[in-house]
Amino acid sequence: MANPRIPYRFSTSRPPLPKLDGKSILVHLVVNVEHWQFDRAMPRTIITPPHGQGTIPDVPNFSWADYGMRAGLPRILKLFTERGLPASTSFNAGAIDAYPQAAEAMLAAGWEFIGHGLHQKAIQNTDGDAEAQMISAAFDKIAAFTGVKPRGWLSPGLRESERTPDLLKAQGLDYVCDWVVDDVPDWMTTAHGPLMAMPYNLEINDSIVYAIERHATGEMEKRLRHTLALFEEEAQTCPRVLALGLHPHLISVPHRFHELVGMVDALAASPNVAFVTGSQICDWYTAAVPPEV
Repeated sequence: MANPRIPYRFSTSRPPLPKLDGKSILVHLVVNVEHWQFDRAMPRTIITPPHGQGTIPDVPNFSWADYGMRAGLPRILKLFTERGLPASTSFNAGAIDAYPQAAEAMLAAGWEFIGHGLHQKAIQNTDGDAEAQMISAAFDKIAAFTGVKPRGWLSPGLRESERTPDLLKAQGLDYVCDWVVDDVPDWMTTAHGPLMAMPYNLEINDSIVYAIERHATGEMEKRLRHTLALFEEEAQTCPRVLALGLHPHLISVPHRFHELVGMVDALAASPNVAFVTGSQICDWYTAAVPPEV
């Protein structure tokens, strides 16, 4: 079936969009900060269990993610701070309690907090009002911590129920990153009015590249450089949003961290690039293409 939320059209057939502060390639650094619950099955694994028999607690796979929060995230924070780069965190609200030092450090760094559920677990199979309650609880917990209600949302695993966009809009949300259908935002329909589909990335995303496709080190930076080269050409006629999906336990391990350094340096070297947050993209697109209500 055709996309039930976003009307189909060629990306190249849309009306021209203005540059943002003179820049035509808008880079959105999205750091996924997740709470993998120690007493639950792990949402993804690096080591399969012997004889296929899963165990709880799953110490090796829990440790894989926990390493990222202890050793990987400080590397990202240091790099972005030294380079003066704005960033967003798609943030499991449970990380406030599980990783308080990490939450405080990202808040101090000025990162934008994007809702990402309470814990790293699927939301699409919840019953009744459970999904709505979870979304509300996640937003409330982040708002109490940061002093600002999140404007954006990224579902754990990008998995939604049929009602998710309606529930998000009902909460007053401005944008959602689950619908990876274009290199610029689109307005999507919900039962409560238009909701912005924010470009995210399944191709330049360390979870896809290294945890799922299991490429050798170097693949993600190679993809970024090829994408940037094409966007330099396409952005001459219409701006592009280039999002990087980052996970501290993947891109920030010692043998890969140089890739992140290389990627941000290559982007910073382009005169067409602006590093922005999700809210900046949202405000830019809303001003250029107001939603029809």
